[in-house]
Amino acid sequence: MMIHGYVHPKFWRVARALERQLGRSRDGGAAVCVYHRGEKVVDVWGGVRDRDRTPWTEDTMSVSFSTTKGVVSTALHVLADRGRIDYDRPVASYWPEFAQAGKSAITVRQLLCHEAGLYPLRSRIDHADRLLDWEHMTDMLARSAPAHPAGDANGYHAFTYGFLVGELIQRVSGQPLQRVLRETLAEPLDLDGLYIGVPEAQIPRVAALIPWERLQRSTDSFKRVARPLHRILSTLGVPIDLRRMADALMPNGIEGFDFSSPRVITRSIPAANGVFTARALAKLYAALANGGSFNGVRLLSPETVQRATQIQNRRIDLVVPFPMYWRLGYHRAATIRGTLSGGFGHFGFGGSGAWADPRRQLSCALVLNSGVGTPFGDLRILQIGSAAVASAGRA
Repeated sequence: MMIHGYVHPKFWRVARALERQLGRSRDGGAAVCVYHRGEKVVDVWGGVRDRDRTPWTEDTMSVSFSTTKGVVSTALHVLADRGRIDYDRPVASYWPEFAQAGKSAITVRQLLCHEAGLYPLRSRIDHADRLLDWEHMTDMLARSAPAHPAGDANGYHAFTYGFLVGELIQRVSGQPLQRVLRETLAEPLDLDGLYIGVPEAQIPRVAALIPWERLQRSTDSFKRVARPLHRILSTLGVPIDLRRMADALMPNGIEGFDFSSPRVITRSIPAANGVFTARALAKLYAALANGGSFNGVRLLSPETVQRATQIQNRRIDLVVPFPMYWRLGYHRAATIRGTLSGGFGHFGFGGSGAWADPRRQLSCALVLNSGVGTPFGDLRILQIGSAAVASAGRA
């Protein structure tokens, strides 16, 4: 599989890793970008962007699922850096309706590190199409009672995170989320391809999610085996509740919800439907890897970056059965060779991901349209990340 773009000679392993992945998948495309010490050292792409085998090009964007969470979290941190949001103040002090159902004391910090107990979704909306209705979702969350006292546990807010943080951003800024993203992130860093709600003129750049029928099959299979598997795992003492996982991850009708369709990508689901280029993600995380600045542009102060990336909890998550080491909107960054000490970012269903490693001044991003995997991506982002880290060690 031929790839295109630029790679610094010392980072050839990254290009080879992408080349191997595209050769195995044969039915999709991808792009990878890596920054090291402020320099773009990898910017490559290849494969196809749709069923008609239209080539993936330099400006192709792709839906990146939960990788979106890291982007919307960064926008909130910009507001915090400007003194507009205090992590330890109650959410209700900015969003008064949120105080309903015993939530008056839940803090911004607890929201950002998935400790608010507001991850249930399947039991609280009648169909996945509700995700396209911002007012319905934010009203529902304002009225909802938490599944547990805030701070007592952490459970991955797979879909609800984006509406909670997105509404908080809108209440504080007085602006639509899309405008805040543009003015706080995209314009200062000159990012081409960073959207949560794609403008109509940009729709032709968006790759189709090719294997959506695989998701339909996997969703149906999960439904069939969830109850008996839950009983087996409970008997064995495995700390996972598949019913809770389904409630958080699988609203009714999600198997027919095409995330790359125009009706979805033009709306805002800020935990799940961000549309990005790898180039935009890697540059954003390059700023975070460099104490909040890039090429003289100060996005965040070093102190805010430090506060935002401190580990908040190390417990096993209630929705995904392993510790995520949640920061404020980011989780730990992992590669095939293990986790990166001090590294942070967010990976997404389908295989995408982006992260920063301040110790190495390294950032890495992958976007693609040919995977399903787990809620936190699959081995491809781990393989790409391993190649980037190995190359940085030799640079």
